Parts: sequence; structure tokens; C-alpha cells
Amino acid sequence: MFRTTLRQPWLIALGAALAVSTLGTASASPKKGAIDEDALSRAVAFETALTDVAESVSPSVVSIQVEVTRPQNEGLPFFFGGQGRGGIVRGGGSGIILRSDGYILTNNHVVHQASRIEVRLKDGKSFPAKLVGADSATDLAMLKIDARGLPQAEFGSSEKARVGQFVIAIGSPFGLDYTVTTGVLSAKGRAGIGANEIEDYLQTDASINPGNSGGPLVNLHGRVLGINTMIIGRGSGIGFAIPAEIAQRVARQLIESGTVKRAWLGVSFQEITPELAAHFGGSFDGGALINGVIPQGPADKAGLQAGDVITAVGEQKIREGTDLLRTVLRHGVGERLTLEVRRGNKTKKVPLVTGQRPSEDGVQQGQQGAQDNHMLGLALEEMTPRLRERFRYEGDGQVFVRGVTPGSDADRAGLRPGDIILQADRQLVRSIGDVRAALKDGKAVLYVERESRRFFQPITRSK
Repeated sequence: MFRTTLRQPWLIALGAALAVSTLGTASASPKKGAIDEDALSRAVAFETALTDVAESVSPSVVSIQVEVTRPQNEGLPFFFGGQGRGGIVRGGGSGIILRSDGYILTNNHVVHQASRIEVRLKDGKSFPAKLVGADSATDLAMLKIDARGLPQAEFGSSEKARVGQFVIAIGSPFGLDYTVTTGVLSAKGRAGIGANEIEDYLQTDASINPGNSGGPLVNLHGRVLGINTMIIGRGSGIGFAIPAEIAQRVARQLIESGTVKRAWLGVSFQEITPELAAHFGGSFDGGALINGVIPQGPADKAGLQAGDVITAVGEQKIREGTDLLRTVLRHGVGERLTLEVRRGNKTKKVPLVTGQRPSEDGVQQGQQGAQDNHMLGLALEEMTPRLRERFRYEGDGQVFVRGVTPGSDADRAGLRPGDIILQADRQLVRSIGDVRAALKDGKAVLYVERESRRFFQPITRSK
């Protein structure tokens, strides 16, 4: 594990960066045109700190090149950095060396459906990589290369990080390996963006572009605070990273089993406003307002209902929805929790046993070609109120395609993640079971909604 050995004067970096222009107001102002040596030395100390971090962290960063087989009418998302349309499409991203024995953490969208993955190290060596596991809910994936003695990254605490502190992003934007950009930590706990199922992002103004995905966002101690994952708008200066604590929890499970199991309450929720608090009969002092309860889920079994406000989980106070998400994810599946719930003007304690958050990732346990023989490579998920809100979907579809196994019958049929299945063999689809039943004989005609159009799509089990 590498460790940075940085000098301490740069801890006053913000002042130092401005010192050359501001210290001239001191009582012992230098003559006009003269250099303030004290201000300059502090600015140089800050500059040295940045270069030391870049030099120390870069060996634990990798460049990732992938090849994806696509239908002729389909290209790659812009942020993936892909080139070409149809056939073999090439793209790239970044990653960090998690362990010295070749485990590498990156974004799921960088390697999703990749038929070939290559990892290039800072010293120029390249290795073929295999996918150990992926977690679409957080957009993280684990790769493995056959190498030893690699310089692994060291994590810091994103929870202890402070908004306004300096951060550095390292990655391969537009294929330009080991590009270093700087900025500040702009915000924490960003959610509601609609990019992933689990959102609790760090926001930064450090320049992030296509190809930075999967690379680290580090502090001035050279420790990883987050995994860069996306931007809003091209060249907007607003980037987002998956917090270190979430990334580490997901990474451990992917290495151990190739899958991720996480605690789940079975509710959808929204922020509570003073107007909503008044409507539901309580005072406005924060909390997460339940707006949907999954039938037979943990919350349903515990007697929770839409309109309840969760104000605490155990001893942890809940001020907003991201607090609830963050707190629940710290607990394990099957763990007993006590929720503090406000219903109207009454507050009560509600015991609850967490369930396992449903997951329909198309790639599990490193088996890129593995598929459910009955589902022909389709990974499906049923619509919930939160998912409808997230995707801004107002249609009547109940089941959508979460993932498609590369090379599967579903992949060959041209089905894509995000497709909504309305009918199977001319029967209305209300649940995943309806699709499974139609595919039981190895073939079906699906009625699919994709963006603004609907079409019939046959799918057949290959011999």
C-alpha cells in the first residue's frame, strides 16, 4: 500500500493560492513590482503538494480499453467515450488498483456488456482482464488481471471530507491517459439525479470528461474519496463521484462473491417540506416521507404505510431521504432495526427486519456468458413508484429490462436495458412471472416499449 509523504505547509493552501495577490496589503508591503518571497514560498508549497499527490497516486490508476459487440443501429453512450457504430465498438475508461494481486475497481458502465477488456498500467504494461462482478445499482464493477505486487490505492473517508476542500481527479478523458485535474469538493449527498438506483454522490468542479469514469477523486493526502462516475452536461464543470465508503462496501462483496447483497426496507420516499409536514399532521423537523410501500416487503410486514415519516433509525437521526438511504446501507440483510416513525401527530417505535434489496444485474459472479435458462439472458425488474419517478415514466408498463447478458438469446434478439415489456405472447405483463411463463417453452413474442415507440420482438432459445 503506497503512502504519500507530503509536507504540511500546504494545509493552508487556499490562502496560499491567493497569497501573491492579497498579502500585498500587509503593513510591510513589498515595493511595486517586487516579489513577496513569503507568499511565493507558500504558493510553491501548495503547488508541490499537488504534484506530489499526482505522482504518488497515478501508479495505482489504470486505463481501461474495452470492445463491445453492438447491433448496427446502436452506438455507445457519450460518457462511455465509445467510437464507431455497430459491429465491434471500442471505448474506454479508468480504474483504480484495489489490491496488489490484481483486483481493479471501475464503473459498471465502462465494462457493461464488454466482450473484451484490457487494462494498461502506468508503466505501460497491458493485461487482459476478466469481470469478477458488477453492481448496476451503484454503477461499480470489479475486474481481475493476472499480476502481483501492484501499487494499490489507499482510501480516505468521504464522510469526514469537508465541502470546499481541494480534490484531484486522475483518469483517461478522451483516451488521454493519466490526466490530472484539480478543483474542490462542491457538495456531498447529492441524489435524485436519476442515473442510478442508489445515489449519494460527491459533487466536484474538478474537470471530469468521458474516459474519467472509474478513476479516483483524491484529497491532498493522496487518499481516494470517491470513484468518478458521471457529469451533468458536456463541459458544465459539474462532476459526480461514488463515495469511498459505498465503493469499499461494494468492492468487498464483489471480490468475495461476485454479487452485492444490501439491506432493504421496501419503501420509496421523498423529502418532506413544511407544506407536506402540515398536510400529514406533524411539525417540520426533517425526516423521510414514505410515498410507496412494496407489498410483502419488510416495511409492509412491519405495518408502515405511505404518509409515514421516518425520523430515526436506531440512534441515527434522519433529516432527509439520503440520510435514510445511507443509514440503511450500513446495515446487513436480515438485521433487526428500530425505526422512529411519525404518523400524523404521533411518534412510535417500529421494529423491522431488513430484507435483501432486489437485484437483477445481468452479470453475476463473473460469468459473462451465464444466463437464466428460462429467461434467455433477460434480467428484469418490476416497476416501483420510485423507479417511475426516477425514469419519469408515465406509461402503463410494469416490467422493464434491467440488463441483458452479452451473447445471450435476448442480446441476439436486440433487446436492450431500459426496454419495457408490455405483453408476452399477446398477454398483458403485470409481473416478471408473466414473462417467465411465456418463455417457458423457449420462445415468445414480446411487445416492447422503447423510448417513444412500441414494437413486437420475437425471442427464441438457441439450440
